[in-house]
Amino acid sequence: MIYLMAVPGILFFIVFHYVPLYGILIAFKKYNLYQGFSGSPWVGLDNFTKLFAMSGFTRALKNTIVISAYQLIFAFPAPIILALILNEVKNVLYKRFVQTVIYLPHFVSWVVIAGILYAFFSPSTGVIREIASLFGYEGAVINFLSSKEYFRGLLVVSNIWKEAGFGTVLYLATITAIDPQLYEAAKVDGARKLRQIWHITLPGLRTTIVILLILRVGQILSAGLDQVYALYNPQVYEVAEILDTFVYKLAFEEAKYDLSTATGVFKSIIGLILVLATNYIAKKIDRDSGLI
Repeated sequence: MIYLMAVPGILFFIVFHYVPLYGILIAFKKYNLYQGFSGSPWVGLDNFTKLFAMSGFTRALKNTIVISAYQLIFAFPAPIILALILNEVKNVLYKRFVQTVIYLPHFVSWVVIAGILYAFFSPSTGVIREIASLFGYEGAVINFLSSKEYFRGLLVVSNIWKEAGFGTVLYLATITAIDPQLYEAAKVDGARKLRQIWHITLPGLRTTIVILLILRVGQILSAGLDQVYALYNPQVYEVAEILDTFVYKLAFEEAKYDLSTATGVFKSIIGLILVLATNYIAKKIDRDSGLI
């Protein structure tokens, strides 16, 4: 019965992940939509050579790495901090209320969030503009959505607001599995809350944190197509164009399916290397950590 219950999940991965792997062949051919897979001529690594020579690819790669680094530094620890804070809340009703409030943004589309951010930051009709007017300020208001200086920061902050609450689920579940007797023993020894968090809670979360960190590092070339595509505009292309949006434009605006597939293959190879390298380092530091 357990194996039968696993069948839908297995079929999902076969149909949507393994069968489409055949499409990788496009990256090594001069693909023509009318000639198809078999009829398109084989060109080897020529698509990769063309791709790496494109200035747009270099810019997108740089922006992707920078934005992903910001997300890794600032957004990755946010769910951990939230989980530690919520774990210390003793009022059950208040704790559930806060959990519900911070979970909700995860289920909101980035298109909707883009509209909300525009309503806040529009330099002409936004909430910030109206508040400034109430205090008699009639000067220019910074347009965060069109500012090269602030756009990356806006991406990070909006991602934290949307995803940090939902990310606490796994950490809170892990915390509940920690033996309560450890906390009791720590109290007897005179350890305060910060000491208990540092010596009991965080070590209990270590394996989960390391596994999620390895997976996140493996996705460093995926900076979030939905978020960036919904928020960016021509004024910030220089700092906001990432590999995902670059691939989208190649495939659906220029119909260069071979180059877009080559970009996807490049991302996958780099992601695999980063996962294996990060896992190797994690196993060297702590044998019980890591994926394998």
